[in-house]
Amino acid sequence: MAALPPRPHPLTRSRTAQRADSVLAAIWDKGLHSQPVLEPDALWAAGAKGFGPQDESFGRSAEDVADFRERLAVLCRSLREEARLNALGHTLAYGQVTAAIRMRHALGRLWQRQRGLDRAKIAPPIIVVGQMRAGTTRMHRLLAADPAHAGTLLYHGMNPVRPWPDVRPLKTAIGLALARRINPWIDTLHPFGARRVDEELPWLAHALSPVALEAQYRIPAFIAFSEARDAGAVYREFARTLRTDAVLMKNAHLPRVLKCPQFAEDLPALLAQFPDARVVVTRRDGDAVLASTVSLVASQMAYQSDHADIGVIEAEWRRKLALRDARMASALADWQGPLAEVHFDDLNADWEGAIARVYAALELDLTPAALAAMRAEQGRAETSPHHAHRQLMDLMDEA
Repeated sequence: MAALPPRPHPLTRSRTAQRADSVLAAIWDKGLHSQPVLEPDALWAAGAKGFGPQDESFGRSAEDVADFRERLAVLCRSLREEARLNALGHTLAYGQVTAAIRMRHALGRLWQRQRGLDRAKIAPPIIVVGQMRAGTTRMHRLLAADPAHAGTLLYHGMNPVRPWPDVRPLKTAIGLALARRINPWIDTLHPFGARRVDEELPWLAHALSPVALEAQYRIPAFIAFSEARDAGAVYREFARTLRTDAVLMKNAHLPRVLKCPQFAEDLPALLAQFPDARVVVTRRDGDAVLASTVSLVASQMAYQSDHADIGVIEAEWRRKLALRDARMASALADWQGPLAEVHFDDLNADWEGAIARVYAALELDLTPAALAAMRAEQGRAETSPHHAHRQLMDLMDEA
């Protein structure tokens, strides 16, 4: 791994991020290009360009169509009035929202052309649920390494609609390269790879779940709106996307291992879509989760707003983590299906023993082939840049 630039404070920005922000602001100030408008109609016109109205509605109920539109309206207002975006943050927000609109239409068009994809039968999934920074990624990738299971590759998460020629791996790799220039510490926070198994966060983001947005922007009105709202429409879209991807990947017969920290907040809505799922819960000391979460969120907010405040970030995520703990506990109290729990420290101390206990609780067969694949995955993890995050946090504490 190349040497990382210093990160003396959680809100440190890279030089590339600073330059990009300055260049974008200068382009707008000099009238070389107009500033993108964060208004629902303008975003819709850009994202839906080349598609028709049927592409938005096909395969979706009127309720689900209306949910997305309402989420869009509240989100745009929150981005304009609360987020205090700089030029780079404004541009990235515009890109994310228009991409969600475009993906929504692309899926609808695909479902029209290949009828039944969104309703295809799939094997019951294995759901990894827990707070971010609590070992969910490690558990997810270990379980997905089992040849008897399947995982979602990052480039499929970014775009589940296969183009021809299929340039998704290349586009995702280019996107990661740009992201690493903007935020050179990104792989210490979460190790990425275009062809690696990764969480299904983009599928939730495409339905305008707050999952990615709240880790980048201060948008309290949209967060409050989302927390008070039934997440059913988001997870119906998620289920349609999963079924589609499973058929296109030709692995619908294998249990898909699913993971996203947002699941902890929305577990009833997720389990309503997959009542025959198996569930794995990861646990970690709350103070450690909070410290690591604040580091991750600060690194994302730092370059998108000139007004990010570490005290505000910590207070908000202390509240958010408590909310997720409470909602997860409530949902699991009513869960009658297979359930396993694993602690972060146990994964560190003896991951093979922890995995064996998880398989036993879920009534799964831990085969020699599964263990061999998991050992290979663990070998990759042991050389991951992710291990540098603890060192960076220690340096920030000393600064």
